[in-house]
Amino acid sequence: MSTTDWLKPLQHILNCPVQVVTKSMLEWSDLLRDAEAVWLGEKKDQPPTEGQRAEKNGMTWIVTASNDYSVELLEINNPSLSVTEKELISWTLKRGRSDLTQLKAAALSETERNALKLSEWIQKQLEADEPAYSLPDHLTVGSRLFNEMIPFLLVTEQSNTKQAVYTELEKLLHSFLSEDVLLIPLKSQEWLIWGPLSLLRDEDSDTFDDQEEETIEDSLASIGSGLHEMLASEWIGECHLAVTHPTTPAKGIVETTILLRETINLGRKFHVGTNIHLPWMLQLERLLNAIPEAQRSKYLEQSLKRADLFVESEMLSTLETFFTLDCNVSETAKKLYIHRNTLLYRLDKLKQETGLDVRQFRDAVLVKIILLLYKVTKRN
Repeated sequence: MSTTDWLKPLQHILNCPVQVVTKSMLEWSDLLRDAEAVWLGEKKDQPPTEGQRAEKNGMTWIVTASNDYSVELLEINNPSLSVTEKELISWTLKRGRSDLTQLKAAALSETERNALKLSEWIQKQLEADEPAYSLPDHLTVGSRLFNEMIPFLLVTEQSNTKQAVYTELEKLLHSFLSEDVLLIPLKSQEWLIWGPLSLLRDEDSDTFDDQEEETIEDSLASIGSGLHEMLASEWIGECHLAVTHPTTPAKGIVETTILLRETINLGRKFHVGTNIHLPWMLQLERLLNAIPEAQRSKYLEQSLKRADLFVESEMLSTLETFFTLDCNVSETAKKLYIHRNTLLYRLDKLKQETGLDVRQFRDAVLVKIILLLYKVTKRN
């Protein structure tokens, strides 16, 4: 039974106005801070749970549901509401939640139950001051977690998008990657995915030949691109995906999750519009992100003679293509569909206006850094 199904009966019993309202997490925090009375039960330092309540000016708010972004509340306008009545409503909501949780657990597959156990353990380690990086024995007994696998992190873009159930996403991953996929839900919009190492193997080869690191990275980028395209078109729409080198989940699941989260955060921060994020392509961004914002801004002020030149769409596109193609003048001209002399004219203009010649290694590094810092500083 939903909240609205028993709203009218509750109004009749209490003989006062009762409605359901939704508040953001910030609004809920403000309400708790300003309330005349608060009851949070045993879970005081955790996200809002059913039955918790706050009171102010004759109004009582009781939590009926919550997610990562908002809280659904019963708003009761009755200054004479007794403590017993409030406690009874809270108890009913807590009891209903407990029954619902048990029903959901009974309906889960064994794979999903195990994934939720892994998720709970990972979340605890990510929040701990001194996390354990190796999975405990009870989570790895008889499992494939000691085999090398390819880790992905999926983050959905739109907070109001209805999430697919675990089995639906798992089915899609099986169709694209293989049956040997491990799916772990983290936050409401975040999924940790482990694919089989066989994805990197040549289909015509029975063994995994040693490959150069660059070749493996190109393969991972290609797999990630295909996976993102499939998920974006068939499941959730806009989303972000990060992938990194194969590792053993039993020994590196926490460190890998941290790395992939950082990779997506850096990619979204420094490369707006990009949805596939690769840690080996964000080394410079990781270094620059560690610099305090005030120092980044000061460096830009000292380095730029003409800031507006760097944000001209033509110059920005030219420089980004030039760096993507390893500062190759001929290839950049072809990519931009311009004459080689036109490209040289633009680079000469940059040198004249800023004193930086990107055909020289030292100046090319400086311009690359300036472009990255300018993107972030401008948005901030």
